[in-house]
Amino acid sequence: MNKAKITRLKAAGWAVGSAAEFLDLSPEEKTLIELRLSLSESLKKRRKKQGLSQHALARRLNSSQSRIAKMESSDPTVSLDLLIRALLATGASRLEVAKAIASQKTVAAA
Repeated sequence: MNKAKITRLKAAGWAVGSAAEFLDLSPEEKTLIELRLSLSESLKKRRKKQGLSQHALARRLNSSQSRIAKMESSDPTVSLDLLIRALLATGASRLEVAKAIASQKTVAAA
């Protein structure tokens, strides 16, 4: 959000902050969410780049298409190890997984 908009909102009595502040997340919780978002985004990009459908990736993992959709949407019911396993199933190397982790997205401003 640009500074002018923040100034207008504050002048109108609104509180402006991040999603992490609004949800009162600890630094660890914020980092975990960012990690999940980054891995999910990386998985979706790799799958699409390879021309794989969610169903085809699900077959590789002995899973379901709906589970792949949940992985790609950062659903909290999906474990981090399953996200990493899915990345590896697309041919990602350890270095590529590490890069996905290192390129964490920040939790968006509220």
